Amino acid sequence: MIRYYLTIIKPKIVLGNLISVVGGFLLASRGNINYSLLFFALISVCFIIASGCVFNNIIDRDIDIKMHRTQSRILVKGLLSIKHSLIYAIVLGITGCALLYYKVNALSMCLAIIAFVVYVVIYSLYMKRHSVYSTLIGSLSGAMPPVIGYCAVTNEFDCAALILQFIFSVWQIPHSYSVAIYNFKDYQIAKIAVLPVVKGISVAKNHIIVYILVFVISTPMLTISGYTGYKYLLVVTAVSIGWFVISLLGYKTSNHRLWSYRIFVFSIIVITIFSIMISIDFITPISFKNIITYNYQ
Repeated sequence: MIRYYLTIIKPKIVLGNLISVVGGFLLASRGNINYSLLFFALISVCFIIASGCVFNNIIDRDIDIKMHRTQSRILVKGLLSIKHSLIYAIVLGITGCALLYYKVNALSMCLAIIAFVVYVVIYSLYMKRHSVYSTLIGSLSGAMPPVIGYCAVTNEFDCAALILQFIFSVWQIPHSYSVAIYNFKDYQIAKIAVLPVVKGISVAKNHIIVYILVFVISTPMLTISGYTGYKYLLVVTAVSIGWFVISLLGYKTSNHRLWSYRIFVFSIIVITIFSIMISIDFITPISFKNIITYNYQ
C-alpha cells in the first residue's frame, strides 16, 4: 500500500525538479549556503510537486486507460481509491505551502501556488485535452522550481529569476514534444491535443529545432547579466550546441521514435549540466549602488 502512495507522486518527476530547485538555490546563495533553508525549500517543493502529480493522476484516469504506457498506473487499475488519493493530494499541497510560508518566504509560496494552479487547473483539466498550446502553458509551471529555489534565498523576483524562468520554459517545450513524438500512437489514440498529433510530426520537429536554438541563444544571458562565470558559459553552450546538432539530424531520418528518444535523453543531460553549472560557477553581480560605494571608499 505504501508503494502505491509513493508511485502516484511520480518520483522521477519530483526528483528531476528538485535538482533544478537546488541549482536555483545555490545560484542565489553564491557560496553562502543556508542548509536549513535549503532543506525546507526542497521538502516544501517536493510536497507541492507530488500533490500536483497526484491530482494529474486523478484527472487523467480516462486518458491513461487508453494509452499502453499508462494502462498499469495505480489509479487506472483501481489499486487506490479516488477519495484517498484526493485527500493525499490535498494534504501534500497544504503541507508544502505551509512549510514554504513559515520556513522559507511568502514569495516562494506564491510562486509555487501559481505553478500548481497552472499545472493542475489550466493545463491538466483543460488545455491538455483541448489546445495545441497546452505545452506552452504547461512549460510556465514546469519552469518554476528553479525560480522558487532562487527566490527562497533572495526573497525577490529579480533579473536572474526572470532569466531562469525563461530558460527553463524554453527547455520544457522540445523536451515535451520529443516525449509526444516518441509516444505518438498513444497520444493519438487518447486524442491528446499536443502539437505532433494536431499539426503533424514534421511541424513538431521544426518547433523542437527552433526552441532548442532559442535555448542555446538564451543560456548566455546569465553570464551577460553577471550572475554566472565563463566556465558555466563554455560548458552549457557546448552541451546546448550538441543538443541542437542532434535536433538537426531529425531532417535526415525517418525513424522519428529513435530521434525523439535521443532528443529527450539529451534534454535531461543538458538541463542537469545547466543546474550543476549555475550551482558552482556563480558570480555576485555588481550593482550600481555597489559601484558608487566602491568609488567613494
